[in-house]
Amino acid sequence: MKTTRIVLASRPVGMPQPENFRTETVELDAPKPGEALLQTLYLSLDPYMRGRMSDAPSYAPPVEVNGTMVGGTVSRVLESTDPALRPGDIVLGLGGWQTHSVENVKALRKLDPEIAPITTALGVLGMPGLTAYTGLINIGRPQPGETVVVAAATGPVGSTVGQIAKIKGARAVGIAGGPEKVALLRERFGFDAAIDHRAPDFAEQLAAATPDGIDVYFENVGGAVFDAVLPRLNQYARVPVCGLIANYNITDLPPGPDRTPMLMSAILRRSLTVRGFIVTEFWDQAAEFIPAAAQWIAEGKLAYLEDVVDGLDHAVEAFQGLLTGKNLGKLVIKVSD
Repeated sequence: MKTTRIVLASRPVGMPQPENFRTETVELDAPKPGEALLQTLYLSLDPYMRGRMSDAPSYAPPVEVNGTMVGGTVSRVLESTDPALRPGDIVLGLGGWQTHSVENVKALRKLDPEIAPITTALGVLGMPGLTAYTGLINIGRPQPGETVVVAAATGPVGSTVGQIAKIKGARAVGIAGGPEKVALLRERFGFDAAIDHRAPDFAEQLAAATPDGIDVYFENVGGAVFDAVLPRLNQYARVPVCGLIANYNITDLPPGPDRTPMLMSAILRRSLTVRGFIVTEFWDQAAEFIPAAAQWIAEGKLAYLEDVVDGLDHAVEAFQGLLTGKNLGKLVIKVSD
């Protein structure tokens, strides 16, 4: 069996460019005992992949130059050496940016297409959904009547955060880029208020949307969005730090004075909780999250949106769009039927 794969040809400086990648077709080894041969159906594209392209210190090892780009995948089993899986089964794995893969069966999760569309295992019922749930519940701890603000709110993490906040009785305020995304927050995801961070009066709109301040701010962006949020944080506000996409492609320190003393002073004076997290520390909570989220979807309490791009050959372009906010909802590449 051969696989067509996209490898990291060189480490990007700033925004990843097509020349940082290479497409090649290679032979796959036959599956060993305990392994399965898979055909990739869908590939998830997520912001964390930008960090894996760099060799700077991080929470996960970088993709090696000439190595296959990492990524979550939904795949069809073609061959299995383990009786736990049979040909035709649909599984969630980490096949990466390629058409076929050989993976350890114990690392795969069998999916039931009758419960939900299989693409949801890459989004609302997968890693992004679990990220939203665990970060909000464990760190944000929203209480009824509180105000929860989330950045990148139309993405798979942000939209789930806002909707779970409402399920828990809190008020949800979403921040997104552009009128189309702002409308989605209100009309599809049911946020109480939605704000365009590209608006010239963004800070004023945020203040008007949070008259009682902000109790929980779920951080996905950083940069100018956080600058506007910081003065609005209430005493004892909680800030789960999930991502900082505004900074992922920077090559120099931001201009201006060092604002660290201002931030540390705010944390001290207002007794703020600012805690970064990686979803892997909460993997054990997937068993409670997935059935709960599936039930919320069935009850119409949790909506989701997918942006499906056809063809592995469009993965690099689609990933560039992800980093600049062009996608609407969870970005997925359809690799094969």
